[in-house]
Amino acid sequence: MQTEIEAKWLDVNLEEFRKKLEYQGAKLVENERLMVRKIYDYPDGKLANVNGWVRVRDEGDKVTLSYKQLNDRTINGTKEVTIIVDSIEATSSFLELVGMKLVSTQETKRESWMLDGAEIELDTWPWIPSFVEIETDNESLLKNTADRLGLEISEALHGSVETAYQAVYNVTEKEIDSWEKISFVPVPDWLASKKK
Repeated sequence: MQTEIEAKWLDVNLEEFRKKLEYQGAKLVENERLMVRKIYDYPDGKLANVNGWVRVRDEGDKVTLSYKQLNDRTINGTKEVTIIVDSIEATSSFLELVGMKLVSTQETKRESWMLDGAEIELDTWPWIPSFVEIETDNESLLKNTADRLGLEISEALHGSVETAYQAVYNVTEKEIDSWEKISFVPVPDWLASKKK
């Protein structure tokens, strides 16, 4: 599996951050678009038991199928294998036919930039403030890119999006993993009551 070398910075003002990106010479790769992902596991939770999951994601310009595994919450603790597939519907049907179960459907908005080999994503998920994610081929490039953009590496979070939700709400990873739908609707009462 490939190692994802990435980090997140929470609660970022996107308008101000876009200006930093432009000032540093970053190139806008894709405007903000709605992305839909479906998360799958076996009915017995076999993948969740090893902090893994299967994801099919409509990224707007392509659809990808990934196996992801979170070994730890460090800069290189997430492993993944990703392939491009034809459609989210056909891939979802395939996964269900081979015995996998849909765990969650999630909507997000993402804007993609490149800066000297670093992928920079401006992510907006329902119910939490927008954040920045930087992904690179090596730690040195990630740290250098963060520094150029005024992001403190000591404030970075690593791993899946659960860390962003846990920064806002008193919820466990297990609770987040059990949410059947994350979409752009008002914050549900059951979640609003857990706000920090």
